[in-house]
Amino acid sequence: MRKAISLIGAPTDIGAGSRGASMGPEALRVANIVSVLEGHGLEVADRGNLSGPANPWLPPVDGYRHLHEVVAWNEAVHAAMHAELSLGRLPILLGGDHCLGIGSISAVARYCRETNKKLRVLWLDAHADFNTNTLTPSGNIHGMPVACLCGHGPKELIEIGGTVPAINPKVVRQIGIRSVDEGEKRLVHEVDLEVFDMRYIDEMGMRHAMELALATIDANTHLHVSFDVDFLDPDIAPGVGTTVPGGPTYREAQLCMEMIADTGRLASLDVMELNPALDVRNRTAEVAVDLIESLFGKSTLMRRH
Repeated sequence: MRKAISLIGAPTDIGAGSRGASMGPEALRVANIVSVLEGHGLEVADRGNLSGPANPWLPPVDGYRHLHEVVAWNEAVHAAMHAELSLGRLPILLGGDHCLGIGSISAVARYCRETNKKLRVLWLDAHADFNTNTLTPSGNIHGMPVACLCGHGPKELIEIGGTVPAINPKVVRQIGIRSVDEGEKRLVHEVDLEVFDMRYIDEMGMRHAMELALATIDANTHLHVSFDVDFLDPDIAPGVGTTVPGGPTYREAQLCMEMIADTGRLASLDVMELNPALDVRNRTAEVAVDLIESLFGKSTLMRRH
């Protein structure tokens, strides 16, 4: 694993249905993300926050809310993520809402094309985020990033990164899913997205789900993790705008992160949808930082690696 980490703040809730995710980057810093990572021998550079348009909080136009502003933020994220990857660093995007996954993952995909690497994306989320403007009940673009990355979305968003689609659905593994809109469900089946939903995890266990999600990763694989904090059960992570009961427990989430760390292939990360306005004493940010620490080698078990 690369030892040089770059933190990039993206303080916006432009794609979300409630305000507050714009405060996520600061909450993660308050939860000591820098010193926690440095404690694992990592060299951490906090690049500060990107800037972009303010949230005008308007109703949807043609099924999209704030499309122009969402494009601007994602272009900024794309450029910042790609720049850090090109320096041989491991970028961590501190969100911000999950619409920013479009800029982040399109940058990773572009970098993989340039360096001839295989891409694997783990999408840890309560939601499939595969809506389109005709399927969405809300028009909130944070429900659309995976669809946009796979080429289903407005021209301005699917072309970020220069290649359409930015990724093949076959590179994505979704984990922890438990809330999918009806029309969205049909589209997910149509493109044959690989989904390990909560029923699968309940029946087969997190270990089995993760073994399959990480299968065939090799030395030439760039592993990107897009971690929506609402992946976690709201009992342990109340600070999100879209809580869905019945998510992974603390131990299941730890196992998930430790198994990712064990591959040694993690090369970029998004931490999304943390909403301090809905949190209790920054508890969700602290849990998130704790889990990020596990991604970088904190192991609960007395194992010799």
